[in-house]
Amino acid sequence: MSWARDYAKLDRVRSLMAEEDVDALVVRAPDNVLYLSNFWGMKGYDAVVFPREGEPTLICLEASAEDAARTAWTGDVRFFRGYDERDPRPPQSRALEAAVEASKAYERVGLELSLGTQASDRMVGEPTTYTKSWFDAWPGAADGAPLLARARAIKTPQELERMRLANEIAAAAMEHVRAELRPGMKESEAGALWNGFVHGRGTGWEGKVELAHGFSLVWSGAGIRTFTATGDRPVQAEEPTLFEIWVCADGYWCDHTKNLCPGELTDEYERLLEGLLQVYAAAVDHCRPGASLAELDTLIRDGIAE
Repeated sequence: MSWARDYAKLDRVRSLMAEEDVDALVVRAPDNVLYLSNFWGMKGYDAVVFPREGEPTLICLEASAEDAARTAWTGDVRFFRGYDERDPRPPQSRALEAAVEASKAYERVGLELSLGTQASDRMVGEPTTYTKSWFDAWPGAADGAPLLARARAIKTPQELERMRLANEIAAAAMEHVRAELRPGMKESEAGALWNGFVHGRGTGWEGKVELAHGFSLVWSGAGIRTFTATGDRPVQAEEPTLFEIWVCADGYWCDHTKNLCPGELTDEYERLLEGLLQVYAAAVDHCRPGASLAELDTLIRDGIAE
């Protein structure tokens, strides 16, 4: 589906551009392309030239023309071919030429110079990054990444609705797994249950989501080791199985950590839960206007250590 142009969001970006004297932003990270144009690209080759005044330009892979016509908020869409029998260069080179041409009227351009993390395109498994030639094409460019971070920190009602859709899908997938999880099942099978529900049922959710992807890490019992890969260890009875889960619904994300337990938790875990709730209550009590965040961090760390 297509969403109405989010003027509150775009006007906030332009206000920040005026504050920082930026005439146009040239973005290529898939989440920033989506943020400024409502177009979620397939392969990560696409870009947006977003001026402080006037109509933005979407630089779009030719194969995605139908997606752009259906979803993009701008009427100025300039296509480049993924494969061009006349041009042996990679597609990014043709996208770069189109972006340079679209931005040549603007004196002060902002690029994502300090961008450290970007979200995925729709293909997910083949992430695309841009080489030095992209940034060299605008030698006097300002760093537009902090400006975009400031703008994106405040969510509009439309953005909140789209984030809620991702959260609803995540919650429904957890309920699905709750009903199916069994001791002895492989951790990877538990993850597959969750991922499959997100993609299968989340795509088309409430008639508002064109594509939903789920990503999960699952560990059970003594096998719980965050920042490690899910394996083939068995799901444990009467111990927690931890799910690190993410849903991406048309480029809008949610991120959760959830636990399920086949059966009743052992006394050891009940004591751990009681201790963690005490730490949490102390943290909530600390959170008052003017309270130190550094002290809050120390309070929580000390509480967990005890």
